[in-house]
Amino acid sequence: MKIDCPADCPHLIAAHRYEAEHRKPLSTEEIPYRDVQVRHDFLYERWPVITELAAAIQRFQRENRDLNDSAASSAIEALAETYRTLGTGIYYERPPDAPLPRSLYGQMAQHLQELRKSAGARTGLPALRDSDVYQLLVFLLRIAKQESNGRPRSRAFLGFLRERFPLPAEETKEPSRIIIP
Repeated sequence: MKIDCPADCPHLIAAHRYEAEHRKPLSTEEIPYRDVQVRHDFLYERWPVITELAAAIQRFQRENRDLNDSAASSAIEALAETYRTLGTGIYYERPPDAPLPRSLYGQMAQHLQELRKSAGARTGLPALRDSDVYQLLVFLLRIAKQESNGRPRSRAFLGFLRERFPLPAEETKEPSRIIIP
């Protein structure tokens, strides 16, 4: 039997909180792209981009309720690989094979292109280079690996994004699941 709790279910929130409090940190071998150094000042400077990426993932999840941590991580990792190769001057894109992560990959890639265009148009913000996007995606992937509990249908990372990067109130309204005759 599968129970589909809404994201604001108090029992689900309590279970995620308990797991987060008792989660072991990732070992050095488990850290994705451990050779990549992501500086704190860089993250601070690019925090608006991270917020936009988190919002894009949340919007996608709202439209695709089957999205889980594994699918989100798969999409983020594939996109990070794309930007890693772009940083070397080679264009090589390999989206995930599964439909849901592939769709999230496409939406995130499109959103990043829009962010890059708008960052170039705004004054005061440095241009968003391929290497910058790669580092931000590595950071997001590390959070995904740390926050997920490893279960196949886990949504702990997605819950973490909802908690730390809340969408504006008008975007978070979810239709009621109660059916009234």
